[in-house]
Amino acid sequence: MKQTLLAAALLGAATLTQATGFTLSSPDIKAGGMIPASFEFNGFGCAGDNKSPALKWSGAPKDTKAFAVTVYDPDAPSGSGWWHWMVINIPADVSELAANAGAVGGANLPTGASHARIDYGVAGWGGTCPPAGDKPHRYIFTVYALKDKLEVPADATAALTGFMINGNSLAKASFTAKYGRPKAKLAATP
Repeated sequence: MKQTLLAAALLGAATLTQATGFTLSSPDIKAGGMIPASFEFNGFGCAGDNKSPALKWSGAPKDTKAFAVTVYDPDAPSGSGWWHWMVINIPADVSELAANAGAVGGANLPTGASHARIDYGVAGWGGTCPPAGDKPHRYIFTVYALKDKLEVPADATAALTGFMINGNSLAKASFTAKYGRPKAKLAATP
C-alpha cells in the first residue's frame, strides 16, 4: 500500500504543470522586484515585522479541491534551501490570503486551512532573513491547486509536507521576488 501511495505521489509530481491562466500575485510584493523590509523575520539579527504578505490567485483548474501556498528560498546556505511558509488545505472557494495570514496559531487563515511547520521550527510565516552581505536571495511564492485535501501529521517536516503537496497537485502558479541585507558594519575601535 505504501509503495502504491509513493508511486502515485511521484507520478503526480512528475506531471505537475504550470497551468495556463492560473496566476498568483501580491498587492504587497512585485513579482521580480525586491521584498520590502517589513516582511523580514524578527530574530537571528533581522528586525522586520515578520508578517506575511497578502496573496491572490485566479484561474485554478476546475477539479481543484483545495489549495496550498509555499514560500521557499533556494539560495539559503543550508544545502537544501529554506522553507519560509507552508499553508495547506485552503478551501477551493478561497482565492486569497490576507496580509498577516501567516501569524503563528492560524487565527488569520481561512476556515479549514492550516500552517505546516517550516524551517524556523514553527507553523506560521517565517520572514526573510538572508545572511548580511549575501547577494539578494530569491523567494519563490507558489500556490498549488490540489486534487484533494492533505493529511499531513502536525509535526511533519517541511520536506514531507512539500512532498505531499507536489504529489497531490493538479497545477501551480508562482512568482519570485528578492531580498538582501547589507553587510554588517564593523564597530569603530578607539
